[in-house]
Amino acid sequence: MNQHTRTQKISEITSREQEKYGRQDIPWKDRLEPMDVYKIPLEYLVYNKYNGRILSRTKSLEKQHHKINEETEDGKRLLEDLLFESNQGRNKQTLESLKKIGQEKVGIITRDGIIIDGNRRAMLLAKAGTRYFKAVVLPVTLEENPLEIEKLETSYQMGEDEKLGYNPTEKYLKAKQLQKQGVPISDIARWMAESEGQIKENLYIMEIMDDYLDYLGINGIYTQLDNREDQFITLSNQLKNFYGENSAKPFDGYRDSDVDDLKNVSFDYIRVKYEGKDFRNIAYGLRENHFFGNKVIWEDFRDFHFNHMKSMELLEAKIDLDSQDLEAHLNARDTTFNKLTQDENGKSFLNENMEDHIQKLRYNKAKDQPAKLAKDSIGALQAIDPKHNASSKPEVVEQIQNIADLAFSMLTDKSPKRVMSQVVDLLSAINLKGTTETKEELLAAVKEIEKQAYKIEKEIKSSL
Repeated sequence: MNQHTRTQKISEITSREQEKYGRQDIPWKDRLEPMDVYKIPLEYLVYNKYNGRILSRTKSLEKQHHKINEETEDGKRLLEDLLFESNQGRNKQTLESLKKIGQEKVGIITRDGIIIDGNRRAMLLAKAGTRYFKAVVLPVTLEENPLEIEKLETSYQMGEDEKLGYNPTEKYLKAKQLQKQGVPISDIARWMAESEGQIKENLYIMEIMDDYLDYLGINGIYTQLDNREDQFITLSNQLKNFYGENSAKPFDGYRDSDVDDLKNVSFDYIRVKYEGKDFRNIAYGLRENHFFGNKVIWEDFRDFHFNHMKSMELLEAKIDLDSQDLEAHLNARDTTFNKLTQDENGKSFLNENMEDHIQKLRYNKAKDQPAKLAKDSIGALQAIDPKHNASSKPEVVEQIQNIADLAFSMLTDKSPKRVMSQVVDLLSAINLKGTTETKEELLAAVKEIEKQAYKIEKEIKSSL
């Protein structure tokens, strides 16, 4: 049924006094207007494809060059599927209620049958086998007064009670769309029942979300923001404060280029939906509580991440933007990305890097407690099983050597006697049987020991 026919059919219903079902106050043009309610056959109605409940879905599909014609049967079925999938749990409950007691809340439509408020209810009524939709009929079409209808739709859909049932992405996208249409921040705030400050924050969060999609090469595919809202809120707060190089929370002397690195590293953690509490260790809170607050810790964390990501980029399959089910394709790609970060034991380098630097952060915060740090170090070394195959790997041996060198360097200044006692113990424990070194190499080492011992003896005698 085309627009002209729908308009004519609905006009016939509204012109008959006996068709009135009741009256409803509607906020129209900044005042409450009592409007008549009618029972409109569902076949005369068209779903609003830019309904705030499914905006991220329809925008994502259109980005793939899918033309959604809401007046065709295919377009209608697609929009019904999107509406039902937007919140399946709640929709199933509402469907059961509609079957038992019918439609409780009145909807709103334009005079040519576009549903402004009640798209979800209309879809569920159709599923329940109901023929009619109780609605107020606005005196205009969507084309005749798009801004006033946008205001009405937003007020109804994004009001405090309704927006709880929405995918979180929708409110950010809705604010962006309204701003793009030239609606002032003050009006967006009023329509969405939020403060102006919150709307500005939401717009910035949406900006970071768009950056994330650009980073992944899937600009405009808003379905890939699902289940990541908390991380985006955390990251946007950090970036907003850090850019400009005047925040006290990052390490001293940081630059905006460092903040760019922070953003990119964070995007990779957001992609695998890294838990919000652990995610905050990257750059959230006071300087001493996160990696970005310590230059050495941050650069070590960042470099480890980027080095591993280089190899990851070679392994990832290319994005197929022409996929028939792009959302499923991208979700599968994210799952594969997560698996590629893992070693043969299922340990992700993202987790490893995070855990290692959380420990370094703890050590840094405990730098004024040397006894505790020394005790922790002993405990860690004692936990190493010398019989385990991995303990003989070159990288493990090298790390143990580094520990020994560091321990000796610390004792050299604090207690020379302890160092010399340790050297004596080491020399006493040497077993020359089975050695692979040559006699010449060993004798050269002995002469070097004698030389250093004579030097120390001479220094001690001269100082007494």
